[in-house]
Amino acid sequence: MVLAFAGLSFAAKAQTTTTTSTSTTTKSGIRYSIGVDAGIPVGDLKDTHKWNLGGSVQADIPVANQLFVTVNAGYNNIFGKKDLGGVSGADAPDIKLLPVKAGLKFFPIQNFYVQGEAGAAFLLNSDDTFKDKSVAFVYAPQVGVQFPVSANGNFIDAGIRYEATTKFNSALDSSKPSFLGVRVAYGF
Repeated sequence: MVLAFAGLSFAAKAQTTTTTSTSTTTKSGIRYSIGVDAGIPVGDLKDTHKWNLGGSVQADIPVANQLFVTVNAGYNNIFGKKDLGGVSGADAPDIKLLPVKAGLKFFPIQNFYVQGEAGAAFLLNSDDTFKDKSVAFVYAPQVGVQFPVSANGNFIDAGIRYEATTKFNSALDSSKPSFLGVRVAYGF
């Protein structure tokens, strides 16, 4: 009896959290987005790399009014500079990352959000970059805005974030892939 009551209470709560009337949710409650990611390296990485370009897919799962759990997977290519220090042939290799993150997204006001994610970044070309680890911790705080584009819940999601990983090298190498980036996505 207690289990039945708890189940009904949970189902009733789930119904109220997925049917909010703001433009931040769709009929099903879960929102999906596909986006383009770009950025510029910061820290030591800016000395050897120019910019990054990639893409990502994300799901936003409602858990409470204006609070969502996010799940994000993507690809980032951080382009290396050519002819470092004027030495012919000393090119920095591209860094190819596959970040997989989960986090929270909160809307303090309608259409404006604050998001934080963490997870694992997989280095797809560790041999080319002379790193001895192929997985590192990644974290990404972000702020953004969602613009509704249709009555059925579709939206444009534009966010600015700082994304960084721990080191991919066990040695005393201090370089860590980190960048300031933007994500522009179409959501449905």
